[in-house]
Amino acid sequence: MTAVFDLALWLAGLGHFCLLGASFQVPGRLNWKQDLAKLQPFNRKLMWTYGAFTVLTIVAFGVLTLTLHDEFLHGDPAAMGLAAFIAVYWIARIVVDALYFKHADWPAGRSFVAGHLMLTGLFIALASTYAGLVAWRLLVRGA
Repeated sequence: MTAVFDLALWLAGLGHFCLLGASFQVPGRLNWKQDLAKLQPFNRKLMWTYGAFTVLTIVAFGVLTLTLHDEFLHGDPAAMGLAAFIAVYWIARIVVDALYFKHADWPAGRSFVAGHLMLTGLFIALASTYAGLVAWRLLVRGA
């Protein structure tokens, strides 16, 4: 299992930066300039602030995963707490996508369908990596 999570953690860390590539396309592809212009200035600034904090969170997840790789792998308690939080974050994102967003909410077109599938796949991979890591380390500790 150590070898599996060794690779999975490197890929998860890099996966967060791949996700940023998609995130930076959102404003242009979803016409934020036109849509957000319809909002009051405070609401418009709030949306940009939420977006910036989301990007900062994803960057932090990627950086921390790569820099604390060995701590994650060895089950350091602080790293396990962080792994549990990251798992909950991505699981919540998957649940929101499944239960709150509707298919009709997504923009039409093959590229959006493909993008949605790839993003969901990445979210599942990230959630599985961190949740699996925590479960594995708890099982090893309990054995």
